[in-house]
Amino acid sequence: ERGHGPYQPHEPGYGLDQPEDSPYDDQIPDPKARMLAIQNAKAYLLKTSTKSGLNLYDHLANVLTKILDEQPTNTVDIIENISKDVKWARFQKKMDTLRDEYEILSTFEAAEKCKALFIKENEEESEVIEEEIGQSPLPNVMETAFYFEQAGIGLSKDESYYIFLALKNLTRVQPIQTCRFWGKILGLEMNYIIAEVQLREGEEEEEAGEEVTEEEGKGMDEVEEQDEEKEKKDEPPKSTYKPPPDIPKEANGTGANKYVYFVCNEPGKPWVKLPPVTPAQIVCARKIKKFFTGRLHAPVVSFPPFPGNEANYLRAQIARISAGTHVSPTGFYQFPEEEEEEEGGDTYEENPEFEPPSVAEMVDSLSTWAHHMKSILKQGRCVWINPQKLEEKDEDEDEEEEEEEEEMDEQQEETGPPLLTLLSEDEGIKDIPAWTAQHSTNLIPQHSVAIIQSNRWPGAYAFASGRKFENIYFGWGHKYSPENYAPILPPPVQEEYPSSPAITEARDPTLEEELAFKAAQEALAAGEEEEEEEEEEEDD
Repeated sequence: ERGHGPYQPHEPGYGLDQPEDSPYDDQIPDPKARMLAIQNAKAYLLKTSTKSGLNLYDHLANVLTKILDEQPTNTVDIIENISKDVKWARFQKKMDTLRDEYEILSTFEAAEKCKALFIKENEEESEVIEEEIGQSPLPNVMETAFYFEQAGIGLSKDESYYIFLALKNLTRVQPIQTCRFWGKILGLEMNYIIAEVQLREGEEEEEAGEEVTEEEGKGMDEVEEQDEEKEKKDEPPKSTYKPPPDIPKEANGTGANKYVYFVCNEPGKPWVKLPPVTPAQIVCARKIKKFFTGRLHAPVVSFPPFPGNEANYLRAQIARISAGTHVSPTGFYQFPEEEEEEEGGDTYEENPEFEPPSVAEMVDSLSTWAHHMKSILKQGRCVWINPQKLEEKDEDEDEEEEEEEEEMDEQQEETGPPLLTLLSEDEGIKDIPAWTAQHSTNLIPQHSVAIIQSNRWPGAYAFASGRKFENIYFGWGHKYSPENYAPILPPPVQEEYPSSPAITEARDPTLEEELAFKAAQEALAAGEEEEEEEEEEEDD
């Protein structure tokens, strides 16, 4: 190994090791050798790094410039940190392309989603439809939002206006007679904006008729295939179990299916029509409690198993909330003259002679409010139907057997509270009243609005001011429960065979029990012999 010997001409520092090259000597070394040494040293410092693309010469120059500009104290102690700061300042982001990256702001994305709401299309057609109907089915969402805002209830003004425009697009596309903003149900991934509508007469019936014809066509093909399979294969033994008959759903426009509901996740997205609700779905929805995901096709995993997906569960919860929380000032609606004599009237009309009570009266007394939606029975329908009659249609039995079954298994008809029942008759939840009424403001009560909220369904509100009133819901779609929710336990396991003494294995007797049994048998035999001897003596 070569030590610190003389430098070669191609090495940095060549010529600096000469004895005459001393700072204390007045003699100037060979200028050619010094220039060559300087050039070699600078060339070495200018070598570019293969990792960072920098060279030591520029880095030292930048470090010295930074030190001279800032002049920190104890520079020798922080020289390493200064070097790191200089390197970080020269860092450049790697660019995959020559163009700058386009950053999309969140406000721009939100504006793009709502862009379609501000496009005007087919104004002439909408005007013609309004002339045929007589009035526009579009509700004044902003006016409703203003009244609820007095009590701190509702959405932001921007979102309310977006929903207003979304409902306008819905009324333009669908054959709607009346439309109302029902509310907003929150979900884990996305939320549901819900519109409550009534379709024009004949539209719903045509859709139902088309579905029936398709099902009938499918049914004929299935019957033919089943007949062919029966001829090829032997019939397996049939089960004697007869499931209870399915309770039919209520017709469109009546009961729990009085209204049609459209939902969307955000204003600007397409509206989706929810299917009609069935009694089985309502009965099962009362036994479970699930959070919504925001996806209509998501499965509902629960026990008892829910008959449908999230769209059906959402429709069932909407029916339950509407039946329990849609209220109006007492006397605003009345039964038609034809149905006044009937107790179970299903229709009502607006009372032209209605005189609205004062706000103070509506806050102080719940008797000034009434339900204008029929309650849902335990059967899952608003109007009770006898399931035995459904069985009689499916079974061909003798008249005597039918009469005996009616006498033995006759079920009592369910009856619920009549329509337009006062809120003062609602049952509370233990020590909590069913409703809470208050002024929208206590500072100026003479110009306030009457606000009432449901304690049974948190998130359901209603306001009344003169002849104007409205109902709305903002929440998770769950009913209040004073106790923690506990799912229903599964039923006990079915017995494999009936338990009886003839089947159950007997316990082996002990020695004492055998001796006692033997002694009892001997005593019984001895007694019988004595009786026989006595009888023989009497005969002699």
